[in-house]
Amino acid sequence: MALSIYQLKPRFQALLRPLVRTLFRAGVTANQVTVSACVLSVALGVALYGLPLPTWCFALIPVWMLCRMALNAIDGMLAREHGQQSVLGAYLNELTDVVSDAALYLPFARIAPFDPFWICVIALLAALSEMAGIQGAVVGGERRYDGPMGKSDRAFVFGFLGLVVATGGHEADSHAAWHALITCGLPCIALLTACSIYNRVQAGIRGAHERSA
Repeated sequence: MALSIYQLKPRFQALLRPLVRTLFRAGVTANQVTVSACVLSVALGVALYGLPLPTWCFALIPVWMLCRMALNAIDGMLAREHGQQSVLGAYLNELTDVVSDAALYLPFARIAPFDPFWICVIALLAALSEMAGIQGAVVGGERRYDGPMGKSDRAFVFGFLGLVVATGGHEADSHAAWHALITCGLPCIALLTACSIYNRVQAGIRGAHERSA
């Protein structure tokens, strides 16, 4: 398996477990957490894209990316550890992730030098990578999270890019190096996401063959 930030998830979950127990006792459900995370992601993405907000507001992206990762872990723990797993929850978990990712990448398309074409390509490849991951379970194996550019990795990268924009690092006149890094970096993110799709497909095929052998 290619290395990914996702492999740190067990430690992250251990830190969140006391909070999850508190939420469960308060009557909070996994599906409520899932839908709330998506609604807030879309609201933030649309606001940053459509409203005349100053660029420092892009600092909200890394903050929310971290919060969203926590909420994604929390909904899964509520479902698995507190008997809240459901077919609807499985659909919501996958569909809202794709919608949230696209919404949070969208604001960068209106900021130079971020090329709208590459932002759209990354959003599309991100959706395909999650489909490839789900397909691992469909063929009789397990949900695949192989990197090198999985959901958690993309959250880290776009959170960092949000900080770059918030601090003015994207402006060519004063930060030529950052400007060049962004211009070259977007195709690299797309390529690494494509590699993740390949790795997930190959791992799923291997797993299916091993189980049928």
